[in-house]
Amino acid sequence: MTADILVTGGAGFIGSHVARRLLSTGRSVRVLDNFDPFYAEAIKRRNVESLGAAGGSAFELLEGDFRDVDSAKRALDGVRGVIHLGALAGVRPSIQDPVRYMDVNVRGTQILLQELQGRPEVPFVFASSSSVYGGNTKVPFAETDPVDHPVSPYAASKKAGEVICHAHHHLHGTPITCLRFFTVYGPGQRPEMAIHLFSRKLLAGEPIPMFGDGTTRRDYTFVDDIVDGVVAALDRADGYRIYNLGGAHTTELRTLIATLEDVFGKQAVIDRKPEQPGDVKQTWADTTRVAEELGFAPQVGVREGVERFAEWYLAERKAGRLA
Repeated sequence: MTADILVTGGAGFIGSHVARRLLSTGRSVRVLDNFDPFYAEAIKRRNVESLGAAGGSAFELLEGDFRDVDSAKRALDGVRGVIHLGALAGVRPSIQDPVRYMDVNVRGTQILLQELQGRPEVPFVFASSSSVYGGNTKVPFAETDPVDHPVSPYAASKKAGEVICHAHHHLHGTPITCLRFFTVYGPGQRPEMAIHLFSRKLLAGEPIPMFGDGTTRRDYTFVDDIVDGVVAALDRADGYRIYNLGGAHTTELRTLIATLEDVFGKQAVIDRKPEQPGDVKQTWADTTRVAEELGFAPQVGVREGVERFAEWYLAERKAGRLA
């Protein structure tokens, strides 16, 4: 089939939400995913099944790796837009395997861009990360802030991705939008991410790891809000732009844990641990630019978002699909 939009990493957490939204608006979607074993393949297979059920003939799955030129060519054939969400995620794992992170996140992105040469009419949306801001102490983080000092290989790979996107746009004219995601959560969240991990341990009566004194702050962003921004970025792509996609509000780690306790009605056991290399004290998105240029306005606060996540989590747990 010929698809309107290619979503790399579309079997994953954010990717499956984006693909589902695109299908709901009548667009055909091709997903390219290699089902990397970073977390259980069964979770991603269920995501794909739900996309197939929602999209019917408008949905296509290609199993492959965008680092493979032939796979990239097949995936890009005939598409009218690209949302590049496929990547190796996570700050701490990147410290253990920096070469693989650079190979997937940087070389893989370059291969996709290379195969788009000669097609300047095809917009390209690149998933970057708030981690590019490193240890910046000026908050909230604005797109004009310097991002030359990443503190993890993952952050460095995302900064590098933005740079090669700019070079490609300059040379080939492709409209490219880089989106710096801020701590995305919600139904379907990856199992190793904080809210999912904490929920699982809380309900199992196991200690919740708290790195540092609990005062680190994150700009938690509900996945539906992220999807709004991604789709707007695709639809309004023009030139080369970078945008923050965040909730524009920060929450302390200890407050997040207290919210989970309240929502699930259970007291947490806290396992205090030292701060981890690569972690930053806080993230906080300045969304002024994205609001003005894309009309982005986050709608879901942390309390509501945690409640929505908990509803999904308990339903999945009851159905035997989660621990």
